Amino acid sequence: MMNFLPLFPLQLTVFPGEPLHLHIFEERYKQLINDCYGENKPFGIPLVLNNQPADWGTLVEITSIAEVYADGRMDIKTKGIQVFNIMEWLREVPGKLYYAGIVHYPNNSIQAMPALMLPLLEMVRKFHEILQVQKDFGKPDAQLTSYDIAHHVGLNLEQEHQFIQLLREEQRLTFLKRHVQQMLDAAMGIESLKHRIQMNGHFKELKGFQFE
Repeated sequence: MMNFLPLFPLQLTVFPGEPLHLHIFEERYKQLINDCYGENKPFGIPLVLNNQPADWGTLVEITSIAEVYADGRMDIKTKGIQVFNIMEWLREVPGKLYYAGIVHYPNNSIQAMPALMLPLLEMVRKFHEILQVQKDFGKPDAQLTSYDIAHHVGLNLEQEHQFIQLLREEQRLTFLKRHVQQMLDAAMGIESLKHRIQMNGHFKELKGFQFE
């Protein structure tokens, strides 16, 4: 399916099902939010990567306008719905300040896969323990999908752009597992280095070398 969609390019990625709170202050996007909220229509957030808008993004719905300021600025609450691919950018829309695009919504598998997720969660929690952070994912472990944890494993924007183009849950979980393993290896290396530094100057009990 393809359709016309107002676009709000940002230097972030929002995933399907994920809440996102935004402060709206630019005139073009005040207009976009007023149009979409007034007509109960969604808009799209494509990622801005290396100062250029990407051709992949996420459809979001406005769940509420938390506050409107005297100068027209707004605090809004949104939620990601589904991934899209931009087929054509419309830099000028008659009578509008904001951008739009002709977008395609690809088939995207989002069903939870506990057999793959649960081992990954063990790795994620070990990683968080090393970093001394705690995360509540807000769902039973068996109901979690890759989108629920993707923003909690340290992906950079380029990696998020790669991730959002993966349209099967198994692919996304494999991608995250590979990344988390790399992060774990790096974190364990830092922990080992910290330990060696802390032990400098201590009495060391080491077995001496002996030729056989």
